[in-house]
Amino acid sequence: MDVNGKIIQGEFDRINDEFVLNQVKHFTTQSTLNKDQMDSIYDYLMNHKDEEDGQILTLNEQMLVRLSQEESSQFIEDLNQIRDLYE
Repeated sequence: MDVNGKIIQGEFDRINDEFVLNQVKHFTTQSTLNKDQMDSIYDYLMNHKDEEDGQILTLNEQMLVRLSQEESSQFIEDLNQIRDLYE
């Protein structure tokens, strides 16, 4: 099932119960996240959502992507949509 959020895009694999992250903002990536990993990212962003400077993500262990405070909130919304797909 394709997921096209405001910040992230990817595909949810119902058979393996995991999310394959293909894009963050306009950057292409390839990461597979299970429910625990997704929950960890969600919890971290929720705990830091009020930080005015936003957040920095690392893609492919080498590329830094800045998320403004608003983009962090949009990322959280996208994660909520994906977290609902896990069984």
